[in-house]
Amino acid sequence: MKRRTKFVLAGLGLALGATALSRATRSTDTETVPYTVVESVDDVEIRHYPTTVTVETTARNTGVAFQRLFRYISGANQRREEVSMTAPVATELVGPESGTKIPMTAPVATDRTDSGVQMAFFLPSSYEYDSAPRPTDPDVELVEHPARTLAVRQFSWYATGRRTRREVDSLLDTLAETGIAVVGKPFLMQYDPPSTLPFFRTNEVAVEVQRRERGQETA
Repeated sequence: MKRRTKFVLAGLGLALGATALSRATRSTDTETVPYTVVESVDDVEIRHYPTTVTVETTARNTGVAFQRLFRYISGANQRREEVSMTAPVATELVGPESGTKIPMTAPVATDRTDSGVQMAFFLPSSYEYDSAPRPTDPDVELVEHPARTLAVRQFSWYATGRRTRREVDSLLDTLAETGIAVVGKPFLMQYDPPSTLPFFRTNEVAVEVQRRERGQETA
């Protein structure tokens, strides 16, 4: 029994070490979508994001959506370029052997729609809308998002539908109580590869809000 316990603890230690190493590597090697924190309201951050470019698709479920976008960054585009993922999703995805590798930024953003799931990968900052490789899949498109202000609430563990909905409700309640006007639809951002242990995961729910200057008082 003691030996078995030692094996279990050793296995858990290896898993924790591997996850910690993965997260450390992510933080140093993976580009993160930049932003500036304007203020914090309880456990919600108000952030200003610059203009960003995403590759997006809408599918019946997250698996189909992810695979379409994975194919795009793996070379299913008019220039056959590989594009790396930026953070937040912090996983390096490797595609075809030929072509120039393009990193993908994290996070991956998802949103439920009447047509299923809308998913977006942020492209690295080296790409502008006009310079990014065009998708060859008609169900995949490039989208330019002008500079915007997002209200963001962070949480850990698995981003199940129920947990995400609860976090969105908390986010919207905080904004309503503070008088911050919502001007967009909530969405989910995820930063970690599937192998990450649940208590090490970083997820965020976000929604676009009316721009506020640093320290601006609510009427």
